[in-house]
Amino acid sequence: MTTHRLTIRARLTALYGGLFLLVGTVLLGITYLLLASALSNPNFGRTAVVAAIPGIEITAVDTGVAQPSGDAATEPQPTSPDATWTPEQQRQAEKTMRLAEKLQGQFRQQTLTSLLRQGALALAGVGVIGVWLGWLAAGRTLRPLQEITATARRVAESNLHERIGLSGPQDELRQLADTFDDMLARLDAAFGAQRRFVANASHELRTPLTINRTLIEVALSHPDPPAELRRLGTALLAMNARHEKLIEGLLVLAGSEQRLTTRDRVDLAEVTGRLVDAARPGAVAAGVDLRFSAAPVPAIGDPVLLERAVQNLLQNAIAYNVPDGDVTVTCAGSVVTVANTGPVVAADEIPGLFEPFHRLSGRTGSVDGSGLGLSIVRSVVAAHGGEITAEPGLAGGLRISLRFPVPPRAR
Repeated sequence: MTTHRLTIRARLTALYGGLFLLVGTVLLGITYLLLASALSNPNFGRTAVVAAIPGIEITAVDTGVAQPSGDAATEPQPTSPDATWTPEQQRQAEKTMRLAEKLQGQFRQQTLTSLLRQGALALAGVGVIGVWLGWLAAGRTLRPLQEITATARRVAESNLHERIGLSGPQDELRQLADTFDDMLARLDAAFGAQRRFVANASHELRTPLTINRTLIEVALSHPDPPAELRRLGTALLAMNARHEKLIEGLLVLAGSEQRLTTRDRVDLAEVTGRLVDAARPGAVAAGVDLRFSAAPVPAIGDPVLLERAVQNLLQNAIAYNVPDGDVTVTCAGSVVTVANTGPVVAADEIPGLFEPFHRLSGRTGSVDGSGLGLSIVRSVVAAHGGEITAEPGLAGGLRISLRFPVPPRAR
């Protein structure tokens, strides 16, 4: 099941924005509680309320003592109802205090509500700005990772000589870039050693076989050689040719698994057309009808390896067929497809066909061929960043498609 997850930048932005909103919400809550506590003080404004009562004058605010005006001005009066107050003053004081408490409650409620409303609006506005700043900060934080990713893609597509060379403080990202550079250096050295080995093996393995073939041909070139010698020489030449073909296939397979050193623009339709024309005599001899339809298939890569991949498909399609069978080759878009009739192939046996020396009937035995044809095709396609798919035909045979990346200028 495919899950769609947010990118790291989006998740970091959500984290930064969430923390910003959380801190802002906590500050708004603390402000609300402090203001609510201050407005809930029961003595808030009490002295001013008592002073507003007719006949009472506040002379000692700090002590909470009030003095009535007139004849009673010489005696201190408390701010709470007292026996010295007249009944009218007490009733008016109680009425005034109730009114003051009601007004105070309304003022408290309105103040707190306004604080919440205005604070929420301000928090939302600042939160949007915080998310935007978090997006910018996340992008700046991930910029070194983007450089590492871009370098890794260039290295995978071209060569192992390039390095990231990230500058800056010795932080986690710098350590990651340095580790990646060290890995590239080791890979470059390993692939270089393998290329040298392939080149040396190519010379060391081909030379003895060439000498053997020459000696056998010289022996058979003598006038009137014995029949037994001729039969033995013919068998040895066939075995030598098979060994040469096997070694050539191994070297091509090893070379196709290396990074590409040649990246030319190639029209696979043109290449396939030449190969189809060259394969027609063999197809006619095998009783196979070879059909070809093409439209331009631009690609970028090694022309020799690409030609070898298509050639292997054609050879297999003709060799592993049935009498009066057919082979259909199609080039269109970015895909080269080779379909043939032939023995019925089970779907679960198809992956094994791309393994070296594997056949439907087992490992390479006395059957002609090296058993490396489809393995080479798979390696060549993978080296060019392409994709290979194979599916069984309804009446037997296989349908194999090679899909290559479209060159940038052709998009």
